[in-house]
Amino acid sequence: MRRDRRDRRNKRDLEIMDLEEDTRRTGKRRPHARNVEFAVVTYAFLLLFISLCAYFVYFVSFQSEDFINHPSNARLSKLSDTVIRGNITTKDGVVVAKSEIKGEKEVRVYPKGRTYAHVVGYNSNGMAGVELERNFQLLRSHSFFLTRIANDLANKKSQGDTVVTTLDSKLQETAYNGIGSYQGAAVAIDPDTGAILAMVSKPDFDPNTVASSWKSLSSGDNSSSVLLNRATQGLYPPGSTFKMVTALSYLQNGGKMSDTFSCSGALSNNGYTIHCYGGEVHGQQDLTQAFGNSCNVAFATAGLSLEKGELKETAERLLFNRELPTTLSNVKKSSFTLDGVEDKALVMQTSIGQGNTLVTPLHMAVIASAAANNGTVKTVHDIDHIENDNGNLVKSFDHKNSETIMTKEEAKRLRIMMRYVVTNGTGRRLNVSKYRAYGKTGTAEYSSNKRQSHSWFVGFAKKGKKKIAVAVVMEGAGSGSAYAVPLAGRMFDTYLGE
Repeated sequence: MRRDRRDRRNKRDLEIMDLEEDTRRTGKRRPHARNVEFAVVTYAFLLLFISLCAYFVYFVSFQSEDFINHPSNARLSKLSDTVIRGNITTKDGVVVAKSEIKGEKEVRVYPKGRTYAHVVGYNSNGMAGVELERNFQLLRSHSFFLTRIANDLANKKSQGDTVVTTLDSKLQETAYNGIGSYQGAAVAIDPDTGAILAMVSKPDFDPNTVASSWKSLSSGDNSSSVLLNRATQGLYPPGSTFKMVTALSYLQNGGKMSDTFSCSGALSNNGYTIHCYGGEVHGQQDLTQAFGNSCNVAFATAGLSLEKGELKETAERLLFNRELPTTLSNVKKSSFTLDGVEDKALVMQTSIGQGNTLVTPLHMAVIASAAANNGTVKTVHDIDHIENDNGNLVKSFDHKNSETIMTKEEAKRLRIMMRYVVTNGTGRRLNVSKYRAYGKTGTAEYSSNKRQSHSWFVGFAKKGKKKIAVAVVMEGAGSGSAYAVPLAGRMFDTYLGE
């Protein structure tokens, strides 16, 4: 033991002598091993501290409002003790939600009633729509500070901030009235910005009477699901609108626009037969003509020519089975389940938009937006900015994020086919001189006897630099060209000018 201690002491003495010799020779002090370890630990803790500070700044700047606005935050409701809930308006200044003081009670009022029911939502028996998404901003006040001080001293509430949506009031009314008594949905998007211009879902409800009607609205026996926003949560068979996906997949995997298909009105494979709508015979046609005529035979043939998994790969590029790029909450994913191992009958059905594929109207509007915007999708949003009760800007939102879901060349080819639908195909009612329209009709069978169909139209129109992309579905209405197309035309007329 004594020898070991003596050896360690001698070794330490030698190290000290070496350090002193190096210092005399070089003029620099060699760092001791323990000093190096201490420096490593110090820098590690310093890096950790800097990281925590950076995250704190990021959280306060970008995520704090999301946590504060969470429905489970019980303290958020305390803001209503000192603030009158703010207004919600359209982009063009129409008030669609406001609070009125009646006696000592604050009452939420929706001047436009059912027209904005699903997109604006309600603030009774829970919350939905913009009322939920921007609850925090509606309960904050950026009134003139002296006014707020005076209100505090007088024990009065200050006026909450106004949430200005991206909605266009005339377009919203056109979409709402156009669906009429049918159930379904209509949604319109500005392809260049991702702003939602209109969003309608039917059946609807009166947000002014949610409290008194809650039992019937929320009843499990309510088969119509009145509170469901069909634009973002309704899942429908896409019908022939899915041929946009099949066409892109065919072109991505070796097919050509000039390829021809022979249609005799029906196609049989392994004992299963599909027919073109109404038994129509289209004869010889290229891909663009088949798209314009919505030929089931041609697109079932194209689907059968694809290798296993190729159609699914294209569908997932186009956001099937994925979250949409949007700031909206409670948006359901569209589903595509064909993985290439199913029988030929299911491949044929899926290729023409039947089978097991389900989509939301919002998703189909996003695909139309991508076609209009050279393959790029902007973040879909329904809030433009926040302002105080004097109209001064409180907060603007950066929605510049984008995602490319098809190449420019693919978008160009899709536009060629969608334009042919309007000039020579099933969407000829939209072939007007006031604007240039593109689209795809759809008739989606949903009953076992194949006699009931949803009416679809998906497309866009432009006039100069102004664009609008729409998706319309009318449940049980029949063919897309007979019902959904006229409504899309009225929406185009409203937004792009008579």
